[in-house]
Amino acid sequence: MQIQKSPSIRPGGFGGRKRHMGPVIKPKDFKKTISRLWRYFKEEEKLLVLVFIFIIITSLISLAVPYLIGRSIDVMSFGNGLVNFEMLEIIVIVLICSYIVDGILNFLQGYFIAGISQKIVKNLRNDLFKKLQKLPISFFDTNSNGDIMSRLSNDIDNVSTTISQSTIQLMSGVISIVGSLIMMLTLSTWLTLASIITIPLVFLLTKTIAKRTKFLFKEQQVELGKLNGMIEESISGIFVVKAFNYEERVVEEFYSINNKLCNVGIKAQILSGFIMPLMNVINNIGFAVVAGVGGILAVRNMITVGIIASFLSYSRQFTRPLNDLANIFNTLQSAVAGAERVFEVLDENEEDKDRLNAREISNLKGNVIFENVSFGYREDVLILKDVSFHVKAGSNIALVGPTGAGKTTIVNLLARFYDVSKGKILIDGVDIRDYKRDYLRKCFGIVLQDTYLFSGTIMENIRYGRLEATDEEVEKAAIMANADVFIRRMQKGYETVLLDGGSNLSQGQRQLLSIARAILSDPDILILDEATSSVDTRTELNIQEAMLKLMKGRTSFIIAHRLSTIRDADTIMVVDDGQIKEKGNHNELIDKKGVYYDMYSKQLKKEDKI
Repeated sequence: MQIQKSPSIRPGGFGGRKRHMGPVIKPKDFKKTISRLWRYFKEEEKLLVLVFIFIIITSLISLAVPYLIGRSIDVMSFGNGLVNFEMLEIIVIVLICSYIVDGILNFLQGYFIAGISQKIVKNLRNDLFKKLQKLPISFFDTNSNGDIMSRLSNDIDNVSTTISQSTIQLMSGVISIVGSLIMMLTLSTWLTLASIITIPLVFLLTKTIAKRTKFLFKEQQVELGKLNGMIEESISGIFVVKAFNYEERVVEEFYSINNKLCNVGIKAQILSGFIMPLMNVINNIGFAVVAGVGGILAVRNMITVGIIASFLSYSRQFTRPLNDLANIFNTLQSAVAGAERVFEVLDENEEDKDRLNAREISNLKGNVIFENVSFGYREDVLILKDVSFHVKAGSNIALVGPTGAGKTTIVNLLARFYDVSKGKILIDGVDIRDYKRDYLRKCFGIVLQDTYLFSGTIMENIRYGRLEATDEEVEKAAIMANADVFIRRMQKGYETVLLDGGSNLSQGQRQLLSIARAILSDPDILILDEATSSVDTRTELNIQEAMLKLMKGRTSFIIAHRLSTIRDADTIMVVDDGQIKEKGNHNELIDKKGVYYDMYSKQLKKEDKI
């Protein structure tokens, strides 16, 4: 089952932005989801068998207690009004021992089921997170971070809660119902018929309410995903929110989504809350019927008072699990809704597997050829149209052009974040689809406009470029990136802990760390996507100096809007409307007085005005 996608898909990879959206509600298969969850239960099969044995024992004790109580009542009126103290003493001792054993086993049940539920949820969460690492960039283009996080946390936690609270009730409930019915039939057929008269009402009520609550609980999970997405976006973009005085609008949007979530939650909880009160009414009616019929039978000497007492207890034990099962089934609606959302992601198509006999890469030179490449993020809208060019190893290629022209798409295809719709891309004469994807991506060093740094130390963030690098190699990379000076000025130097996204550093410092990370990875092909567009002139010169060191001897693709930064590129390609409009070095393109000349002249005029 696939997550429903929006018909509008925006590019991700290096230049894409995430959008907020939630999955479309569709009818789901309850039985199929339970079956898939059972596969995770089977991994804890031994402990489940042990818990099941404990449940059988406690259920048998529960079934024995009413009988013993009834016998004790009858014993107290044993023969001519005399009490059989010997038999009564035995019954009392057995009852006390039964209660002690029942208490111990109930504790052990809870102990083991808690461990089982956490292990199942751990495995489910591991599978989901592992799956996310294998999904293509297109998946993240069309699903908000908040909704994905909601599936990974809230939905799985919902499954955990249901497992820990409902598994024992479900197992013991079934045994209690069957055992109580057998005991009741043994004691009195007439009383049994009187007690089960209310069962059709119970099933009718459960079916009616559960049918309606299933949809509401599903919608509740979807709205929660939307709310998480909105929260994640507003917090991540708090600077933009404040810069544009968007606070009130964000609050209004939050209130709107939160109110919808609240309303759906209220409807779901109120409707599900009807079950217990109505069940109690039905049970009390059944209890009164049993008491009345039992009294009539006792007056006619057809049964004893002890049997009536036992039967009333069995009647409770018979109807209470029915109530519990109805309530559990209602709770399962919420858990299954969460599980379905998790399985939707697990069912997503992963990145295409490597071709058979795909090769590893060694000693890459960096010759790149695009042969008649066409591509669109949607099948009906092409971003690149029959693009062809040849890049010699070690040369610097600048991609310029208007926003949306296809510059970022070219490097996305080169790194195989997407595969071409038509044509092929060759590196050193080999179709990149014939390389193993992991080895291919190791050949690229990437420096983006929006640098992402992880929570952790500066040392750890730079080492992300090559995890096995030594501290000395990390520091050497930082020196080459012109980052060593500002790092050592910080109180803890390379052990300085960065906040989320590196927010305690300036944009230029984050960019230098990103360059150091790329230097450490020692890539064969370098991709620089607007690496200096968000910094001041002085920092830009510092970054450019670091980039020149990084580009030396490497095939480099530079995406730039500031044309003054790419004048020295070996080849400049002007990309517009998905095609290469012009190609040549700076002087050649200026002499042509074409598209590049117009773009360059306009930028010079703007800079002169400034």
